[in-house]
Amino acid sequence: MLSLQKAANILAAFSAEQPEWGVRALSAHLGVPRATAHAYLAGLTEAGFLRRTPAGKYRLSWHLAEMGAQLTASLPWFPEARVLITRLAMELQSVAFLCVLEGENIVAAIRERHPDADIDMPLDVYLPATATASGKILYATLDIQPREFTRCTQSSITTQDEWNTEVARVQRLGYAYSIEEWIPGQCTLGVPYHHAGEVVAAIGLQMSAGRYLRDERRIREAMLRIVQDAELG
Repeated sequence: MLSLQKAANILAAFSAEQPEWGVRALSAHLGVPRATAHAYLAGLTEAGFLRRTPAGKYRLSWHLAEMGAQLTASLPWFPEARVLITRLAMELQSVAFLCVLEGENIVAAIRERHPDADIDMPLDVYLPATATASGKILYATLDIQPREFTRCTQSSITTQDEWNTEVARVQRLGYAYSIEEWIPGQCTLGVPYHHAGEVVAAIGLQMSAGRYLRDERRIREAMLRIVQDAELG
């Protein structure tokens, strides 16, 4: 399990901002010996998850994209959800996303940003469950209790009593919101996404706190209408 975690940490180091790594830079970034970084990079390359560049550095392999395509192809609702996320982002001029549950982790599987959205596209793949609207939706729907509370900002939920109150509100309203609980100055609004009568994901919108607090009702009603139309359609 420890070896798998180390391999996962190495793969997670690759991003749009840092698409390639050399052995020395990666070992410094992760705080591991160069020999360890080299061994894992070589092993992941041999397994097909990484490829080596002519300059001797490493990048993610297209094999990962193939695996991602196989995963989404196994989810019959995924193509329609992707269309929905794009529609939400374009019509509500914001960042829209779809999150799914992976064990107890909240994973952002789809993201779309309108060119005029008043925030940048977040890059986090794994989101804090207790500080995000999507996490609240999925945990409340599936009755999952958090093992810990992540303090991202001063507004984050940090106690069981606060969490219980929030879950009861989400279950009563049918939607969730996060007001500067994840990222200072930003808010998220989340609703459940249904397929075949079950909640399979959470749909979210993210925008500046100023815009959300100024126009919350109109945005929420528009979002609910668009999502319901997609589920019925």
